[in-house]
Amino acid sequence: MADTSGKRIGVLASGRGSNMEALIRGCQDGRIPGEVVIVLSDKASAGALETARGLGVEARYLDPKPYGSREAYDRALVEALQARGVDLVCLAGYMKLVTREFLDPFPERVLNVHPSLLPSFPGLRAQQQALEHGVKVAGCTVHLVELAMDRGPIVMQAAVPVEDDDTEESLSARILEQEHRIYVEAVRRFCAGEVEVRERRVVLRR
Repeated sequence: MADTSGKRIGVLASGRGSNMEALIRGCQDGRIPGEVVIVLSDKASAGALETARGLGVEARYLDPKPYGSREAYDRALVEALQARGVDLVCLAGYMKLVTREFLDPFPERVLNVHPSLLPSFPGLRAQQQALEHGVKVAGCTVHLVELAMDRGPIVMQAAVPVEDDDTEESLSARILEQEHRIYVEAVRRFCAGEVEVRERRVVLRR
């Protein structure tokens, strides 16, 4: 993978944007050698938009309805990202599946964070899935994005012990703390040119 040091970062978010905020703050305080230059959302009500603007980052709602298809919408997203020189894209609670039209312009340059130890518990409510299966260890994963949902080479993971009295809310809160930590670290490593993909395996160079 080519060195991405100094590259500009775009973020896609559908909700409150706490992982997005962690990335923006990581860039602004120097932990990540990069800059979040735009945040895009498919939801007009997404809290991420207001949060990003409050941190001085351009934030834009892009309504999917006029585009008629996922592919057309993804092409519009790509156009907005490329217009701002983005070449690393981070999904942060983005609830739409992306298409090849989105991924092809950013080969091995789209990251996602998911609240489980993938490949276990993909999809929605991963924390509740973990509780229902009675696992003793849950966690989160940062991975490169592929067409299949919550699939792609794993960049980083963090384990979170499951307590006997955990609820979906309490487990989610502890996992979210680790999401913020490893997402910032993964993006830092990516921007420092330390992420290398070898077939299905990600190697973090020192």
